[in-house]
Amino acid sequence: MAGGIRGAMGTASLILIAGSLVLMFFVVLSGVKNTTPLNKTYFLRADTSNINGARPVSQWTYFYVCGQGNQNCGSPIPDLPFGSAWVGGGSGAPMDLVGSHYKNTTSKYYYYMWRFGWVFYLIALVTNVLSFFTSVLAPCSRLASGISGFFVANALFWMTLAASLMTVTFVKARNSFRANGQSASIGRYAFGFTWAAWACMFLATIFLFLGCGAGGRKENKRRSTATARSTGATGGGNLGFFRRQRSRRAGSFIDNESQRRVKDEYA
Repeated sequence: MAGGIRGAMGTASLILIAGSLVLMFFVVLSGVKNTTPLNKTYFLRADTSNINGARPVSQWTYFYVCGQGNQNCGSPIPDLPFGSAWVGGGSGAPMDLVGSHYKNTTSKYYYYMWRFGWVFYLIALVTNVLSFFTSVLAPCSRLASGISGFFVANALFWMTLAASLMTVTFVKARNSFRANGQSASIGRYAFGFTWAAWACMFLATIFLFLGCGAGGRKENKRRSTATARSTGATGGGNLGFFRRQRSRRAGSFIDNESQRRVKDEYA
């Protein structure tokens, strides 16, 4: 029964982790190729036509700042600063987005919020990949379930930080664009994939730890019973040995006493 529960939990968690990885890769690879859903995945889209040095429409993805439909993205840049959308310009952009960072295009707040969110997302992705490989054995082993649960919980921690920072950053940026009279909207695909991946990792963590604990008490009880039986058998053998030794001593004492009496009678 415990093995069946562990198998079901391990299989379900493996499917959930695989699903979360697919969703995370959709976000990371957004803008790489003009195919669905990659060309529809972005964190923020804003009208930047009246900003000096920017495209008519800018869409922020994981590695790029692209144009409409994730086209004309340029070269991928890790930790791409928010103000890279208007490098060499910036006049006309919301004031709270512009600052002294990255060639005087990005404010301190948006520079570090997006940078830390980007790094935390990458850490969550790498840790989640490790958890996928360890969870392959989760349906068969309590130890594998426990190790996989630890890795997924670790990935979930980083994913929580990343998703929270990204959500706060781009929602505030959208509000800043709107307050500046420019239309802007949050990317439904990017944040839908991100939080769906978070939910899959959360459920996988629960299932893996449940699988690790399944049958633990019964196995411990069975092990204790076997140990007690082994100890009892050993103790019984020792007791029988001492009884035999005592019987032999008593028998030898009686024989010696009989021989002494015979000698006394013939003396």
